Amino acid sequence: MGVSSGIGAPEHALPLVVTTTNGTRGPGLLAADTGMGAVTLRVGDLDGMIRYYRDGVTLELLSHDGAIAVLGRGSTPIVILEHAPELQHAGPRSAGLFHTAILFDTREALATAIYSVASKHPGTFTGSADHLVSEAFYFTDPEGNGVELYFDRDRSQWSWTHGTIEMATMYLDPNAYLREHLSEGAADAAASGTGLGDAIVGHVHLSVGDIASAREFYVDRLGFETTASLGTSALFVSAGGYHHHMAMNTWNSAGAGKRRLALGLGRVEIVVPTSDDLGELGERMSHYGVATRDDGRVLAFEDPWSNLVAARAGA
Repeated sequence: MGVSSGIGAPEHALPLVVTTTNGTRGPGLLAADTGMGAVTLRVGDLDGMIRYYRDGVTLELLSHDGAIAVLGRGSTPIVILEHAPELQHAGPRSAGLFHTAILFDTREALATAIYSVASKHPGTFTGSADHLVSEAFYFTDPEGNGVELYFDRDRSQWSWTHGTIEMATMYLDPNAYLREHLSEGAADAAASGTGLGDAIVGHVHLSVGDIASAREFYVDRLGFETTASLGTSALFVSAGGYHHHMAMNTWNSAGAGKRRLALGLGRVEIVVPTSDDLGELGERMSHYGVATRDDGRVLAFEDPWSNLVAARAGA
């Protein structure tokens, strides 16, 4: 089964050339090895959402303990689902999750996931794009949470000119992509809901109320570096010269205030290399007056829109 054609670049595309860092670490910055951990979603239909991410996106159900289900690959959690049927959906203009971006280690693994979710949940596909540094396919899960499935080109293939990295949005034909990268064995695996290769959360994209506050929090305080900025509408940030670990936009949420407790985003996780890095982050957030909760393993704090961020040490 193919993916519905005729869809151009997704509305959350990146028509830009951006500047980025050279991968060195300066004072007040997150360590270059920083990455993203699992994204927690509060959901109304736990069984239905498990089916989407397990049978559609081809993640493995790593654990299911009552109201909490953890899905990922191998020993790596990617999506944590928390059953919260008493909650309502947030309004369409609210701050929160724009999409969770799941990064696959091979094009065949990505094609397997695309084929699986498009076959079993065809109405959830929203678009695809070649961003030069990556190849991305966009979906919306059954409860309205954005999902990006993507593959990074090797960094040696990224185009750098005078400290700038070129990113763009070019049409990427999903059916042609499947014809080129979906093997017969991969198609069989997708049909059975089995994924190939490894996958991680590559980046997380948020809807926020304004970009100036996002920059102050995520760059000036948290310690990411800006890699792209679209005026007052979007900001892209990373550690270690990646194209982006996090992004924030106001495309649907300009002027949004603090989030109320609702279905959707529960928590974004950032993974720093060591406990020393975690301690340094805690000291920096305290210096800037950001309220934190520290249980000895996880340092948690909220951004200006009450999006919960939890940092932990990978070691």
